[in-house]
Amino acid sequence: MAVGIFDSGLGGLTVLNAAQKRLPDVDFLYYGDNAHAPYGVRDAENIYQLTKAAMENMWDKGCDLVILACNTASAAALRRMQEGGLPQGKRVLGVFVPLIEALTERQWGDNSPPREVEVKHVALFATPATVASRAFQRELAFRAIGVDVEAQACGGVVDAIEDGDMILAEALVRSHVDALKRKMPHPEAAILGCTHYPLMEQTFQAALGPEVKVFSQGSLVADSLADYLQRHPGMQGNGAGGFYTTGNPGRVSDRATQFLRREITFQAA
Repeated sequence: MAVGIFDSGLGGLTVLNAAQKRLPDVDFLYYGDNAHAPYGVRDAENIYQLTKAAMENMWDKGCDLVILACNTASAAALRRMQEGGLPQGKRVLGVFVPLIEALTERQWGDNSPPREVEVKHVALFATPATVASRAFQRELAFRAIGVDVEAQACGGVVDAIEDGDMILAEALVRSHVDALKRKMPHPEAAILGCTHYPLMEQTFQAALGPEVKVFSQGSLVADSLADYLQRHPGMQGNGAGGFYTTGNPGRVSDRATQFLRREITFQAA
């Protein structure tokens, strides 16, 4: 039995890694749409169609529950998929809500009305498509009032990470933080709104300063998933785990092995 984790590329491996540590007895099926990565520069309709095709492939492989570990897909496709109706017994969850629940100090699944929270000034770092969607602000508004969010589109960071050019990625992160701080000089918290960005968390923190609390998704999503599976134990699916990609399996396997510092072998989706 396997829970599905989907990303347009390799960033979702940060969520997978945290989930495997948190839930060692659960099998996971990872699906990377590397042939079409990155999603962050695509339009909403294209992202939706690509995400829908990936979900159907993962359902066919036996995943009843899929985590959209791609923030861009969560922002541009999740609500439309849910509102359009999912096949019976299938669930798709995004990665924004666990972050927002942590930011607003709510228990997992707390759907009470929005309320005042301690943090008032939040920096959001995300892909251009995620920023354009305003999905984070929409979900936050369901849970909190009086929070000022300044979003910074971090063009080029995902490409640099996927290419293994961490020097360029670090330079780009510092540039994007500088741009954000020109708009919001004193953020209290920062959201790393892309699953690639935890690899650059130290760079973000150093550029933002020690007084800014940085929220990263891996462990938060893993904890939320553990809570969900405890409440819905039948959602672990009936398929086998593994790693699948729409890209070149050999190249993606090499990148993934560098990414997680352990051997990962992908096969064609």
